Amino acid sequence: MKILGINGSPRRNGNTKLLIETAFKPLEEAGFETELFQLGGKPVHGCTACGKCREIQDQRCHIKNDVLNECIAKMIEADAIILGSPVYFADVTTEMKALIDVAGYVTRGNGHLLKRKVGAAVIAVRRGGQLHAFDSINNFFLINQMIVPGSSYWNFAYGKNPGDVLHDQEGIQTIDTLGENMAWLLQKLAN
Repeated sequence: MKILGINGSPRRNGNTKLLIETAFKPLEEAGFETELFQLGGKPVHGCTACGKCREIQDQRCHIKNDVLNECIAKMIEADAIILGSPVYFADVTTEMKALIDVAGYVTRGNGHLLKRKVGAAVIAVRRGGQLHAFDSINNFFLINQMIVPGSSYWNFAYGKNPGDVLHDQEGIQTIDTLGENMAWLLQKLAN
């Protein structure tokens, strides 16, 4: 089974990546394949509701969204998806929001391609707004009929500068528990 982590932060090696990698560790220890996709900082365009993806039925966005189309193809292939974002003005990054809108429209309009996949959100936060960002991602999972595992707390950790989240012991433990719960759930689903 394959787990795809999507980093919505423009900081390639920032706190969001560290949180995704923290969730990956228990999954990798359980024998799952993981892949990290860097979305943040790349050119993407939000959904325009042109309807071409649903008309043509080729599992792609048709407004020159090469990065998002690559990401959507990886999401369709994966068994589980971790979406990670820092908090930007109490929500996810613009790149993550574009992915949520475009991937949601494409996959739902092409036969509910994310249905019954496992999905988890991880959020890097400096001070506040984390629950709204967390809800934005979870709402994407739920409307796509995905299975969302829980953890010992909400899946976020505090940190301003790259690496700071590693000092939030409770946050890191929460993300580690999330990875353990995802591994358990994926093993149950495989049986």
